[in-house]
Amino acid sequence: MTSDVAIIAGAGPGLSASLARLLAKEGFRVVLAARNVGKLSALVAETGALAVETDVADVASVENLFDVADKAGPLSLVVFNASGRARGPIAHLEPEAVRQ
Repeated sequence: MTSDVAIIAGAGPGLSASLARLLAKEGFRVVLAARNVGKLSALVAETGALAVETDVADVASVENLFDVADKAGPLSLVVFNASGRARGPIAHLEPEAVRQ
């Protein structure tokens, strides 16, 4: 059992939801970051996670996410599952597309 915090950015159904369930079961305080936190209400109720509206392309939004996570406890894990507009294998993307 741990009281450490895990952030899952780009939270939604599928992999990130399964990971949130697993981490919550292991005792982590889970912080779910998504642009639309309304879609996370069932997962929040199930896991006791915190949901923070976050746009990973906006620095202030990401800073707010980490401020919320800091208040929940010591941060141990960050899973970056968010996607931007760029599509395709990362090795083939132009640097500007990766920055966005």
